[in-house]
Amino acid sequence: MATAQVILSGFADEAANHKTAVEQFAAFAAMGLQYYSVRFIDVGSGVKNVMQLTRSEVRQVIKLQNEYGMRVATLGSPIGKVKLLDVEDGTANRYVPFAKYLKTEVKKACELACTFGTRLIRGFSFYHPRGTDPQEHLPQAADQLAQIAEMCQEYGLVFGLEVEANLVGQNGYLMAELYRRVKMPNLRLIFDGANLSCQGYTPDEIYQQYLAMCPGLGWLHIKDYRHPGRIRRLEHVDEEALKHFVPADRGDTGHERILRHFATQVPKLQRVLKKYDAPGVVLDLEPHVKGGGQFGGFSGPDGMGVALRSLCRLLDYVGIGYHLRDFDDVRRSRG
Repeated sequence: MATAQVILSGFADEAANHKTAVEQFAAFAAMGLQYYSVRFIDVGSGVKNVMQLTRSEVRQVIKLQNEYGMRVATLGSPIGKVKLLDVEDGTANRYVPFAKYLKTEVKKACELACTFGTRLIRGFSFYHPRGTDPQEHLPQAADQLAQIAEMCQEYGLVFGLEVEANLVGQNGYLMAELYRRVKMPNLRLIFDGANLSCQGYTPDEIYQQYLAMCPGLGWLHIKDYRHPGRIRRLEHVDEEALKHFVPADRGDTGHERILRHFATQVPKLQRVLKKYDAPGVVLDLEPHVKGGGQFGGFSGPDGMGVALRSLCRLLDYVGIGYHLRDFDDVRRSRG
């Protein structure tokens, strides 16, 4: 009998061939999901990142999500995916002076989260100059992340920091150090096994990094990676070249071991997130099974379904509870 209960969600744009709102919501509703994370979406004016939506487009998204019985779990913002320093390093990453960035883009992300009715914003830990040691940049990154968390706190929001290659917080130990330095209760860490596996970390190394992140953990992204050969440890990852993403029960992360431990953490996380009126502890599917890149990925409706069933099998096996739409939900939705 499962005791830990989680909310299943996912980046709905991954399930839509053309990323239209109707495709996203129809696919997720058919799979039995009631929550989604909003990232890229088309409501009639072309595909846009959620940060570029106009007010009327946001209203249209909300109208459509309500028609399909969907709710936003997290705002899948790109906050923090900009350069820490204004230096040329051979990458195409943009730089925005931080004071301006805070007052414009971070503020807009907070406003959007409130409009969509979610308390959770996903973000990142800034790009340090390529070829430099990320540890050298911990003080500046932590200072800027603290200011972002403070603004989120003003709006009653949680800022979730995702571990990802090429950023200051590119592994679990650096993420744990950022959490310790920021010292803000509404800054939480997002574990993503594939983002570590693709850097060449072994399952044991990934598990230790997950444990390092546990004191500040907020929620999980669920995707996995399996290189057909032995991947060497990478100092810099070409994110656009990654193509070996797989469902969570087939990769090199070791999700069974991680989720078995995660089950013991869920009650504590529920208490933490309840303070911010979040609906619960989120497992966010981001499978990339048909390809992934720096700012998104694609799975298709079929790939998303495969990834969801893979996750459900793992959750059943380790004893974590979840809910998918059933006949009672359908009966209630028809009035």
